[in-house]
Amino acid sequence: MQTASKKVINGWAMYDWANSVYNLVITTTFFPVMFNLITGPDSKVFKGNIPFLGRTFVNTALKDYALAFAYLIIVLLFPVLSSIADLKGNKKNMMRFFCYMGAVSCSLLFFFDENHVTLGVVCFALAAIGFYGSLIFYNSYLPEIAEEKDMDRVSAKGFSLGYIGSVILQLIGFGLVVMMPNSYLPLKITFLLVGVWWIGWAQIPFSRLPKGTPAVVDPSKNILTNGFIELRKVMKQLASMPVLKRFLFAFFFYNMGVQTIMLAATDFGSKVLKLDSTTLIITVVIIQLVAIVGAVLMSRLSAKYGNLQVLLLTVFLWIGVCAYGYFMTTKMEFFVLASAVGLVMGGIQSLSRSTYAKLMPETRDTTSFFSFYDITEKIAIVIGLFMFGFIEEQTMGVGGMRNSVLAVLGCFVVGAVILMFTLNKQKRINAVGSV
Repeated sequence: MQTASKKVINGWAMYDWANSVYNLVITTTFFPVMFNLITGPDSKVFKGNIPFLGRTFVNTALKDYALAFAYLIIVLLFPVLSSIADLKGNKKNMMRFFCYMGAVSCSLLFFFDENHVTLGVVCFALAAIGFYGSLIFYNSYLPEIAEEKDMDRVSAKGFSLGYIGSVILQLIGFGLVVMMPNSYLPLKITFLLVGVWWIGWAQIPFSRLPKGTPAVVDPSKNILTNGFIELRKVMKQLASMPVLKRFLFAFFFYNMGVQTIMLAATDFGSKVLKLDSTTLIITVVIIQLVAIVGAVLMSRLSAKYGNLQVLLLTVFLWIGVCAYGYFMTTKMEFFVLASAVGLVMGGIQSLSRSTYAKLMPETRDTTSFFSFYDITEKIAIVIGLFMFGFIEEQTMGVGGMRNSVLAVLGCFVVGAVILMFTLNKQKRINAVGSV
């Protein structure tokens, strides 16, 4: 195949620009900040504990559980959704549906306050379903619009645009906070703007990406069950693809660590280090700006040294980040750690996506393969977030979140070990092929 036109590539990458504001504003900065102000230990009403569905939860643990539940729903839905996209060839329509669902849920957070905590938790979870539901169809376009030699570059372009776009809206939100201090209104307005930004900019990829063609025309295929059948086929194919199989195992563990740290970092800064809202917002901006450099740098390094080699280096850097974070106590240390996180965050996400696209076989069922990739990612997040929240709740008096960080470090160690086995297997296969 030939890489698509510049117009199509740029259109595809613009969806990262459109939806990345969710990840930065909703999951990473403004919502966690407001959630802790309303429900945290220093709040007037909740004092750090939230009654929810007949049980009282530690506030940050409840947020982790809500996200974990959202990802579990996504895991259960993905096989059906990928089947619909492949059989009907309507992945763009499915991508649009989840985009709108996520964007509207973000905007509804405008009504989140002390009297509507349940609404906030529910919309927070629905926004996650919309965000990641649309990503499975977005990611599956990559092997359709870019040939193998261009995948790293195209993937990095998407992540880079995403970081730039999200920083712009982050700065707008920060400006509102500075203009209206001691008020929830600037945070609420920012939630509303996320939905408008997401839907508005998404019209560019929706107008430029191909509709998609049905991968299967057999009318006897059952849409509700075919996705699970296709996933089973992917699993069988993996048995004869040892490098891809090992990579997915490694990805499962190190991504469990990456996503958990990204989603819990603001809570750690707020609850453990007692950092103020302004410091947290500035820190996240630093992470995003450095992440742009990280995504491009890792793409160039992978072209020179190989994807698996650079991924292994990145995972080792994440191990160092977790170890440093466990002992961290000051604001300056948090800034240093944020810079390190930004550098490895952009690179590992972009490179993981393009590495999988390179290792998967040529197939028209790209949605099914990326469904398997995304399911692997989401199951890892479910386990990671639940583990992080559960350990915090169980060890509140003897370490709390610091113990959770230590557990996440273990995920990276396991991922690094499996990546080393993956790299060795690839080298052996290449050596045999060159004889």
